Amino acid sequence: MITKTFLVMMISFILSLILGFILIPIFKNKKIDQRLNRYLEDTHRSKKNTPTMGGIVFVLSTLITTIFLLVFGKIKMSNSLFIIIFTFISYALIGFIDDYLIIKRGNNEGLKEYQKLLLQLFVSVIFFLIFIQDNEPVLWIHTFNIRINIGFLYGLFILFVLVSSSNAVNLTDGLDGLATGLSIIAFITFGILSYNTGWLDGYKDIGIFAFALVGSLLGFLFFNSHPAKIFMGDTGSLSLGATLGTYAILTRHELLLVLIGIVFVLETLSCIIQRIYYKFTKKRVFLMTPIHHTFEKMGYKETDIVRMFWIVGLIASMISLAFGIWL
Repeated sequence: MITKTFLVMMISFILSLILGFILIPIFKNKKIDQRLNRYLEDTHRSKKNTPTMGGIVFVLSTLITTIFLLVFGKIKMSNSLFIIIFTFISYALIGFIDDYLIIKRGNNEGLKEYQKLLLQLFVSVIFFLIFIQDNEPVLWIHTFNIRINIGFLYGLFILFVLVSSSNAVNLTDGLDGLATGLSIIAFITFGILSYNTGWLDGYKDIGIFAFALVGSLLGFLFFNSHPAKIFMGDTGSLSLGATLGTYAILTRHELLLVLIGIVFVLETLSCIIQRIYYKFTKKRVFLMTPIHHTFEKMGYKETDIVRMFWIVGLIASMISLAFGIWL
């Protein structure tokens, strides 16, 4: 299994590099570039005209690797793997439409919130209908041996996890390599957790998929690290976040998702706190949100912020593995 895991990572890594070298010049030529937030024009001026929609690179390399493995019988299609692939592709498409509209309109207005929610609701319904074929719709907290059957309401729970996790990664994707590096750490963690979820149908196959995605993200990081030659855009961030949420649901580690993705959670909380506090007081708690921009305003270098957040994510993931596997 270890050998297969590293081979899969190597294949997807190489594919990601190849696709990056092919697509980035095309995106530059077609002017598929980033639209800067007006509040970041001073600090992020150098990022102007950097190509976006780079999520296509790791989405395609992961899918090509997965198809290769399926065709040659190295992994098998199960309901669990289908759910992950379906969510991965669906949210990539939602993000792609959003990115496309932003580029076409020449501003930061893509899909309306209600349009995104309707699309995500559709994905959640399909997810739920396939999920209940092999699994009970229960909230399951292993540590305290708590199992609560919530029936069809589990579909709403799926929607909540997918929406919150996808938006959290999307908010975090504001510095070169930040969301990519944190996602690599998170998917390595969920890949290991998947290998230790023997009761789940197709647990080894979804573990392999996680590491295929890790390899693709490592290849993408070559282009996305500072100074970034391409950004993942909503195409990548929404897909990564929703897929992380999917792993948490399938492996019954929904609570651990909060710890594994602690940086994503903190980034989101900073935005929520800022918005609520400003609404009632017309004052700000943070210099700027998401919170990584506050550190920028305080004078920290972008690369130092990214490394610091990666370390926090790594420590949280190591604690999660100890908790999820041994405790």
